[in-house]
Amino acid sequence: MASIIQIDIDNHALIRAQERGTNEQEIRETIFAGEQFSAKRGRAGFRKNFVYKGVWVEKYFENKQLEVFAARQENGWYVITVITKFF
Repeated sequence: MASIIQIDIDNHALIRAQERGTNEQEIRETIFAGEQFSAKRGRAGFRKNFVYKGVWVEKYFENKQLEVFAARQENGWYVITVITKFF
């Protein structure tokens, strides 16, 4: 039986993520389906590209990339911050 992975998102990280052009659904998708890599202080990073085809800060972009940084917790991950890159 597969275990359930719990993802908790710091409230400040969620507010900043929304300011940076992303949302909770994309954060969760990045953790579940993105590439995982090592980050500072024993944390993990997750990276995923999304088709965007929209305008961000008055400029059109085809894609965006999320980088989610999280700390391991007993049953999953605690999201600390999210970086969004448009290209």
